[in-house]
Amino acid sequence: MKATGIVRRIDDLGRVVVPKEIRRTLRIREGDPLEIFTDREGEIILKKYSPIGELSHLAEEYAQALSSASGCLVCITDKDHVVAVAGSGKREFDSKPISKQLDAAIEGRQSGISHKAAEGLISITTDDKADYAHQAISTIISAGDAIGAVVLCRREEKDAISETELKLAVVAAGFLGKQMEG
Repeated sequence: MKATGIVRRIDDLGRVVVPKEIRRTLRIREGDPLEIFTDREGEIILKKYSPIGELSHLAEEYAQALSSASGCLVCITDKDHVVAVAGSGKREFDSKPISKQLDAAIEGRQSGISHKAAEGLISITTDDKADYAHQAISTIISAGDAIGAVVLCRREEKDAISETELKLAVVAAGFLGKQMEG
């Protein structure tokens, strides 16, 4: 565990303020749910709650099936990290934080196809160089909230992503969103 050197007092209602610097670093926004854990040493641990993280095993299996069927690299994300990934280049994306571009696409509930030639590709992770030629993105929506994305990518220029792959991403996003509601 990393010490921050920040000390806060509990108020008369039992509340404690999470400092702005920590909220910014961990991308915690007003209204975001936090999980509360305790350990044997009496420490309290706050963790940003990821609804898709609850379905990580299902998301991993879905990503594998989608990658096998489409031949694409498939990334399934929540609003902070890549939750599941399958296909060529898995190690580059697994569990990494998403880029600000993808975060904005999720907030904007974007869905569509992008090509390198049109310069519309979105970086998936913060250290992603977007070295793929084609991409399809669909936002995962659950109970009216944008909670993540399904992204399909191909690296080869000659292997274009079509409306079929976009529909696969849309179906995957719809399925995962419904799983979160049920």
